[in-house]
Amino acid sequence: MSDDVREQHDHDDDLDAIGDDGVVTGLDRLQDRLGWRFRDRSLLLGALAHRSWCAEHVDTESNERLEFLGDAVLGLVVTDRVFHLYPELPEGELAKVRAAVVNAEVLAQLGVEVGLGPALLLGKGEDASGGRSKPSILSDAMEAVIAAVYLDGGWDAANGLVLRLLAGRIAEAAAGPGGHDYKTRLQELAARQFDRLPRYQVSGHGPDHAKRFFATVLLDGEPRGSGEGRSKKQAEQAAAKAAWLWLRKVEVDPDERAGVPAIPEAAGGGAVPPEEVRKGNGQAERGWGEDADAGVT
Repeated sequence: MSDDVREQHDHDDDLDAIGDDGVVTGLDRLQDRLGWRFRDRSLLLGALAHRSWCAEHVDTESNERLEFLGDAVLGLVVTDRVFHLYPELPEGELAKVRAAVVNAEVLAQLGVEVGLGPALLLGKGEDASGGRSKPSILSDAMEAVIAAVYLDGGWDAANGLVLRLLAGRIAEAAAGPGGHDYKTRLQELAARQFDRLPRYQVSGHGPDHAKRFFATVLLDGEPRGSGEGRSKKQAEQAAAKAAWLWLRKVEVDPDERAGVPAIPEAAGGGAVPPEEVRKGNGQAERGWGEDADAGVT
């Protein structure tokens, strides 16, 4: 990797190392978000090099070859995951699940989530025109980063990265309409027993690039299921599944209704993180609600 590539990072405020006082660099922060520390940092820099940067620095190579490799690695990781995780799905449904998560739109979203934009190596014109937020550039760079992780750490490293980023989306895609859509199943089951539809309380906690959402579902005004996920939809589905399983038990044995305690709510009515539900202490840890975004649906 040429000195010119490193100069871009030396002049990028977000990527500068801040002295020798232990403050991590922007590249270190990106690696933290990826969950992988590069042994060969030049691979990461190469994955961030857009062709517009290379046009201005002719001795550098763009990330396009890495993008090509990353596309193949990504496809194989997802294919392997859905093949083994959903043995009941036929080939056509497996292909739909893969297509739902292996596409430019999802890859661009992942690029935003891990903070690729500020780290990109762009030509002056591309940078000035908003290239750091362009979905096509983020998508391509995300594939290149996957390839860089694969080259640096092998299959296990790449597989781990992809599943950390996509496992929730794969589960959502496999659920589809009906099937594992526990919100729909819970609504249909609850309609037979209650006058009110299920209601969801959802709270978000943590920084934008690593936010977790927690949901509690109320049946007839009582909290009966909780769950968490990387999105509100995932958290609500997890909470709905817990409540649906409880309600199914109640249908089989009405005595279960009295024997299963309601799930505790956080002070102020927000959803409680699952670890607090398991403790059964009736409230969230101090400070959890202070940084959270909450909503009721």
